[in-house]
Amino acid sequence: MDLNTIWFSLISVLFIGFFFLEGFDFGVGILHPFMSREDRKRRVTMNTIGTFWDGNEVWILTAGGAMFAAFPHWYATLFSGFYLALVLMLVALILRGVSFEFRSKDKHPAWRALWDWSFFAGSFIPALLWGVAVANLIRGVPIDEKMNYVGGFWNLLNPYALLGGLMTLSLFTYHGAIFLNLKTTNDIRDKAHKIALKLWLPAVVLVIAFVIASYLATDMFTPPGAGQIITVLIAAIALLLSGWFLKRNRSGWAFVMTGLTIAFAVVTIFIGLYPRVMVSSLNAAWSLTIYNASSTPYTLKVMSIIAAIFVPIVLIYQAWTYWTFRKRLSEDSHLEY
Repeated sequence: MDLNTIWFSLISVLFIGFFFLEGFDFGVGILHPFMSREDRKRRVTMNTIGTFWDGNEVWILTAGGAMFAAFPHWYATLFSGFYLALVLMLVALILRGVSFEFRSKDKHPAWRALWDWSFFAGSFIPALLWGVAVANLIRGVPIDEKMNYVGGFWNLLNPYALLGGLMTLSLFTYHGAIFLNLKTTNDIRDKAHKIALKLWLPAVVLVIAFVIASYLATDMFTPPGAGQIITVLIAAIALLLSGWFLKRNRSGWAFVMTGLTIAFAVVTIFIGLYPRVMVSSLNAAWSLTIYNASSTPYTLKVMSIIAAIFVPIVLIYQAWTYWTFRKRLSEDSHLEY
């Protein structure tokens, strides 16, 4: 396995970590205004991710940095072509971060409602746009022979991409509902459990619809390899089992299953792309690959040494953070109120 393939695989792992961790963050934010009308209960839902959300976002920053260093042409084409969508996503993420700090600055109901809905919007928009972006990577976008994106913003809003957006939106919301069930008590936990049960079927339907659409509208499953068949089956079985565990009040296992669904869905996508990183809808020969979009072998070698040293440290630190703040939150917990 060459360094190009290794770094393509490492970037896929970073995206798995981001979608798994930030996925439930998005879900909590989307559900936040609907969990309760009581102000203190809303603060409880917000605080379930208050110690994690910024650390979870580091995964996408690291993925972006790895793309920039290992595959600079991929980074340049992606960020120039998806510029408006990424700016909108960035504004939404900033709005979400600000809502954590500003909500408690004034007790006026209108002020807190403003930041509750800002928290919602800052979670809803990225959850939708990430699906749109990934679907466009699979389907292909207009890239010319010079690796330049030659389309516009509206090229990204095609039916297949919008279906991808709805799929990630439903899956992340479902993932977030199960996380709330794990991190809260009493009424909030019961409400989260009921919402999760209601969200399971829409998530299953949209995931199945997206897989079928991917088979019909893209070459991701052409020809279907043994690896992809296995990863799709694992993701599908895990999603079905999550509902089974939920109905038996085994929320911990349900959360593991949604995590496996997200992880193996990302693996399936990266297997379908390999060795490409962006598909050209104008000419298959103009697609960006891990070879024509990569840095020099020396750069990849140096990056590999640095990653081998610091990645385990970061993983250990984040695992320690989750262990430290593992307890459930209730209305009696100390809250920034």
